[in-house]
Amino acid sequence: MRPEGDIRTLISRGEIDQRIQGLSSEIASSMGPEPLLVAILKGSFVFCADLIRGLHGAGMQPQVDFMMLSSYGRSTTSSGVVEIRKDVTDSVEGRQILLIDDILESGRTLRFARAHLLSRGAAEVKSCVLLHKPGKAKVEFQADHVGFTVDDLFVIGYGLDYAHYFRELPFIGVLAPKEG
Repeated sequence: MRPEGDIRTLISRGEIDQRIQGLSSEIASSMGPEPLLVAILKGSFVFCADLIRGLHGAGMQPQVDFMMLSSYGRSTTSSGVVEIRKDVTDSVEGRQILLIDDILESGRTLRFARAHLLSRGAAEVKSCVLLHKPGKAKVEFQADHVGFTVDDLFVIGYGLDYAHYFRELPFIGVLAPKEG
């Protein structure tokens, strides 16, 4: 059953669109014209779809593949150990990779994914995150491109979920649980 509560808009659709155009320009000036975008599922799929269109508009011809990683297992808290649930299927050998994720929090997932892709022969792995929560860092990892820096709030929408709900929202919001 979908959780109830009031949703407060944190970042509007217009702000997201504007920032994606800026990110697309930044990425186009820092990478070759044909990078392989590797989106970490599930949360980054909406962001990746809009970003790949933005990169096309910036003159790039990106390709896309996906990874699914987990450090939660059946728990609601991270174990700290990252596991591959779905690996990329395209060859990464000798390629410029742009790793896409929804949120940079602990840094564990992105650090693991970057090391994994480099171990498979990627020439370069850069990263782009929609949101960065600097107060949640557990390991050293610096994203190359950041959409927005946010406080430690539980965010939903634009691909981000709460109990598998709210991914469809066209903005990033904060859910305030219903009182009573």
